[in-house]
Amino acid sequence: MSPELIGFVALAVLFAAIFIGFPIAFTLIAVALIFGYIALDQVVLHLMVLQVFSVMRDPTLASVPFFLFMGYLLEQAGLMDRLFRGIQLMFASVRGSLYLAVLITATIFAAATGIVGSSVTLLGVMAAPAMKRSGYDVRLSAGAIAAGGTLGILIPPSVMLIVMGPVVGVPVTDLFAAAVIPGLLLAGLYIAYTLTRSYLNPRLGPALPPEERAESVGEVVRELMFGIAPVVVVILATLGVILAGIATPTDAGACGAFAVLLLTLAYRRLTLAKLKKAVYSTLEVSSMILLLVAASNFFGAVFSRLGSANLIAEALLGLQFSPTITLILMLLIIFILGWPLEWVPIVLIVVPIFLPLVQKLGIDLVWFCTLVAVCLQTAWLSPPIALSAYFLRGVVPEWRLTDIYAGMMQFMVLQMIGLALLLMFPALVLWLPGVLRS
Repeated sequence: MSPELIGFVALAVLFAAIFIGFPIAFTLIAVALIFGYIALDQVVLHLMVLQVFSVMRDPTLASVPFFLFMGYLLEQAGLMDRLFRGIQLMFASVRGSLYLAVLITATIFAAATGIVGSSVTLLGVMAAPAMKRSGYDVRLSAGAIAAGGTLGILIPPSVMLIVMGPVVGVPVTDLFAAAVIPGLLLAGLYIAYTLTRSYLNPRLGPALPPEERAESVGEVVRELMFGIAPVVVVILATLGVILAGIATPTDAGACGAFAVLLLTLAYRRLTLAKLKKAVYSTLEVSSMILLLVAASNFFGAVFSRLGSANLIAEALLGLQFSPTITLILMLLIIFILGWPLEWVPIVLIVVPIFLPLVQKLGIDLVWFCTLVAVCLQTAWLSPPIALSAYFLRGVVPEWRLTDIYAGMMQFMVLQMIGLALLLMFPALVLWLPGVLRS
């Protein structure tokens, strides 16, 4: 059996084991060791040591725990509640004001944390009761919360982009800059859609009743100031210094984590129990992600050493499709895999397989990574797996899963429109990184 064929057998065994339910990290290591030893003998052991130590020495990945800690601490301290309340009061007289409050809060929260599960959960806890009291449409409400919560996978400081950068060999700062406009574009599409539908059909999103509105302009200003101030501090301490070139993502993550800790103390929202929960959640998720990165680097190195990745690239090039059609085909595969799998194995296993093909086609890696991120965000809204639906159902159990799915499908169409715009107009992705480099 040729080395390339051994690589394909290893890949098939890997996906079969993952779909069965075996732990991904240990499956990656075991499959790479077994099939690597068959084809490469003891070289595979040296390859494993080299790849694991290369991950341990990567300073960019050290930022993952910092950004996760920021997100979990913001979730535990409840600093987003007043922001949501302030935006809700400011637009109380507008039809669909709660959709607007949810999506603006989700966008700001995404820019302050970079995680998804917490965003959907937090938005569901904050917004669902107000939406039910105001008679908002269940499907559109569920779709707005789920779609808004998934913005954390794309808008910097996205943990997924932090992991993707070293895998593809692109500076994380470039990926952060490239994701800003697409993230705001998708948020704008969500807002325009919900407000338009609420204007055309007031029953979907009526203006808030008088008893839900602020008693004075001063109350609105006070809620907005106390809600926006902490988030602005966090964003400036992280995303601001990264895009300005003042600090690396790791340094900025440390500054942001420290800023969130000080803010929770200043607002008297921090308790020992909340701090312990945030720390434990950070340790758990960070360990999982970093172990997966090390294991997938090892598997990827074995797969490439066997020549299987290059064989895939040459086979797709032999089809003589245009670069655009080939790119769409790759994104379609990633989108389909995003239904049963989380973003971690796709970014760490599938994207490196496509990397030689992307390079041979001359596709800009920053553009490609951003398209992959938007595609994976779309997969979070795609039934029947759609993890966002289960996060939301967990905090709003009275909403039927079928209604949540129906609401999410509307926003998945908006996602596809956004992805098509990024495909047709690469400048939406590449303009800001170019400006910051100059």
